Amino acid sequence: MFSSKSERLTPFYVMELLERAQELKRAGKSIIDLEIGEPDFPTAPHICKAAISALKAGETKYTHSLGLLELREAITQYYNRKFALEISPLQVIVTSGTSPALLLLFMGLLDRGDEVVMSNPYYACYPNFVEYLGGKPVFVHTSEDDGFGLKPDPVAQTLTGKTKAILINSPCNPTGYVMPPETLRGISEAADKVPVISDEIYQGLIYKGKDHSILEFTNNAFVLNGFSKLYAMTGWRLGYLVAPPEYIRPLQKLQQNFFICANSFVQHAGVAALLGPQEHVREMVGIYDERRKYILKRLKETGFGVGYEPQGAYYVLANARDFGGDSLHLSRCILEDAGVAVTPGIDFGEGAEGYLRFSYSNNLDNIREGMDRIDRYFNG
Repeated sequence: MFSSKSERLTPFYVMELLERAQELKRAGKSIIDLEIGEPDFPTAPHICKAAISALKAGETKYTHSLGLLELREAITQYYNRKFALEISPLQVIVTSGTSPALLLLFMGLLDRGDEVVMSNPYYACYPNFVEYLGGKPVFVHTSEDDGFGLKPDPVAQTLTGKTKAILINSPCNPTGYVMPPETLRGISEAADKVPVISDEIYQGLIYKGKDHSILEFTNNAFVLNGFSKLYAMTGWRLGYLVAPPEYIRPLQKLQQNFFICANSFVQHAGVAALLGPQEHVREMVGIYDERRKYILKRLKETGFGVGYEPQGAYYVLANARDFGGDSLHLSRCILEDAGVAVTPGIDFGEGAEGYLRFSYSNNLDNIREGMDRIDRYFNG
């Protein structure tokens, strides 16, 4: 028998929708994917070339448990230049994706009963990470009217003697909300001595305003980031964690014991991604913005409520309550009957029940066809 905590783990419903969509495709049915956060762009050729060159050069051995120094230097150069920081390569741990970085961090921070404050709605897996390691997620409910954005005052009111961290995500999945600098500063000040964990995996995918990092506002912070979204490298499984210096040694011991190190030749690809040409990134962001504007227009015309227009990432969390209050049932019906896969809001907490998340990481022709099908399904 598996452990009781494994039995309590909730499904990641978007993955089950994706798997059902794949079954329907194999059976010959046309399915449009608007459910997953998977960039439809290929990884840039110079990044692939770097990985191939590393393989040919025999870079297939273990690396330092913290990651290649060359990659850690590139990561800190990127952050220091972009946000006017002075972080050191000794503050970086390279991981096999951003999720392992979060797992390492919670393994290091949490004892049984410790609390982690986060917004509701939230990225689907956050509470599962915390609960599986014996912690307790504490939710701050947010409002559609202001983009489901986490605010400093409600965060401060939830802090207790058991609070071990405040978890934020900007640009945000599932809402596309981008925290303004005054909010990041306010949460940092509200946290006092509690560290802020900032998931910045969608950093760079922003359509209005300027990018920001929590590290601009406090040193008592952990940053999670990676290459999956900005560099269209989801399958490469390469991420990193930036931490205060005093936390690196205990995190390194966890990495050594549970993951050894990240994939060696993929780390060389990460160096090429950060230090190589960036024109493909700028072009990709511009195309996402075109898709964002289009899908927002179509969602509103179809009858969905969009109280906040996303400014980052590539998601819209749309109010679907006029079509049904059970988002999981509604998403399954849309998939089976209209041939479009979308994500049920319940994946992101009860605060998103009655909503559907639409991803515009697919190409514009597919988004257009998907919205046509959904419009016909609801409006005839």
